[in-house]
Amino acid sequence: MKFKLDQTDQSILDMLIENTRTPFTDIAKQHGISAGTVHVRVKKMEEAGIITGSSLRLDYEKLGYSFIAYVGIYLNKTSQTQFVLERIAEIPFVTVAHVTTGKFNIFCKIRAKNTTHAKDIIYAIDDIEGVTRTETMISLEESINDKKRLMHSIFRTL
Repeated sequence: MKFKLDQTDQSILDMLIENTRTPFTDIAKQHGISAGTVHVRVKKMEEAGIITGSSLRLDYEKLGYSFIAYVGIYLNKTSQTQFVLERIAEIPFVTVAHVTTGKFNIFCKIRAKNTTHAKDIIYAIDDIEGVTRTETMISLEESINDKKRLMHSIFRTL
């Protein structure tokens, strides 16, 4: 069943998308409603599964992890996908992994300190039983990384 958002719900979400740490009292003042009402509305959206937690955004550059690469993984057999994903999940520098169609069986995003560190991560992936080879693309610049626009657009259609 599709959850229906009214204008107030959408507006509350718009504010939370911009800053998940916005106090409910600030949201309430902006909307001319009580903080309790904001809390109840947010709770209903959480119970409906529309809001699932909140996230923390880090400045990886300041933390020394500015090197990004994408690794396409070829498997010996597709039946090894789950096993390989479980091993990949043990490598903390692999931040995203997708099971894909087409050229690769699995496609990953990694974050590293530098090329030497990236090489170690890629070798660790390559050493996983079932991985026949990898193909790596180095990111020269992360030009767009903004889920906010998509979230705003989706919530306006509900």
